[in-house]
Amino acid sequence: MTSRGRAIARWIFRQAAPTASLLLTASVAVEQAPVMLKDPFVNLMLAANDHAKVHGAPTPTLSPLDDTLFGPNPPVNVAALQKAGFKVVPWTTNDPARMRMLIDLRVDGIISDRPDILQAVLKEERQAHPEAARYFARFDVAAHRGGRGLRPENMLPSFESGLDQLSTTLETDTGVTTDHVSLIWHDQFLNPESCRRADGAPYTLANRVYTRDLSLAEAQRTFICDKLRARFPDQKSDLSLSPVSVAFAKQERLISPYVPTYVEQLFRFARFYTEYYRTGSGKSDPQAAARAANADTVRFNLETKILPLPNDPAGNSVAELPIPAAHGEPATNHTVDPQTFVTTLCGAIVRNHMESRAEVQSFDFRTLILIEEQFPKIPTYYLTEEPETLRSALLPASLRQP
Repeated sequence: MTSRGRAIARWIFRQAAPTASLLLTASVAVEQAPVMLKDPFVNLMLAANDHAKVHGAPTPTLSPLDDTLFGPNPPVNVAALQKAGFKVVPWTTNDPARMRMLIDLRVDGIISDRPDILQAVLKEERQAHPEAARYFARFDVAAHRGGRGLRPENMLPSFESGLDQLSTTLETDTGVTTDHVSLIWHDQFLNPESCRRADGAPYTLANRVYTRDLSLAEAQRTFICDKLRARFPDQKSDLSLSPVSVAFAKQERLISPYVPTYVEQLFRFARFYTEYYRTGSGKSDPQAAARAANADTVRFNLETKILPLPNDPAGNSVAELPIPAAHGEPATNHTVDPQTFVTTLCGAIVRNHMESRAEVQSFDFRTLILIEEQFPKIPTYYLTEEPETLRSALLPASLRQP
């Protein structure tokens, strides 16, 4: 079970131990006798699609943890889901052998920290299987957090690198600031493992700053998130590798290309990148035409970073909150409510006329339901983990599996 799944499980046990025990017993029974039950992932998507169609929204996509697609009897059956009319785009796969296994299953795309490796694997597979040309032509290469295997995550240089690799989708995460801007960041706070204060003052988990508690202007003048992570040995922050980001940061008057960015700025950056290689300083680059054409149509997969967990009281100071584990998922939400998340993020998409190029994904299906009801032109991606999480009391009742 992933750290996110464990966080949800812990909350269930704290709040309702008897119910949690029943859920655990049921999950064990499912593992022992899977043939007795229908496919919970297909059933989830059928229920989600029923809701989407009532509101005129497009068919949602399933985005499952890649581990759930492997093994002799995997929980996620790609063929069954596709037969039912659903696309399957797993996360997050960085190993070439696993990429090939997923491609053999004919998934519709892969979310990866290393879109460069994924593109190399696809090239080999395309050459080996010319009869599958149509499949490979529509395959979605999604750069996870911009492609964090090569650049510090969710920053303009990471998105530039993702575009350099001709990723067809830029996957990223969003929170909401005090002035209701969709700030791009994975954690609910700016993580000191990645970020430092521009003024050189100490920044640690003890004095961490949550997205909900600062404005966009404060975020961009206070923090630079260019720290390298040891788990990604090929990650680099050398600005000579990111000429488009440097030029764009100058135009936007940012103190660094590595300040936290936001959704509308990312949309502008993609347009800037297109023109940089089409008519600007990069037009003589050997890959200029391909890069400009790809960036002109690249999609944006934007996650609402909220979990179906209890909310911390508004205005809770950091001093009153427990210090989180550096790599753990939160046990509570220190963020805005689902409706504010949806209004802020989808408002940015609509203002920029990006409904045809952006989708919203989430583990918190409350936000996806609201999007299907209120912004039906924006596609939704249902993020999932282990099968037992689909039976969690934290799923909306209409989507919860027996």
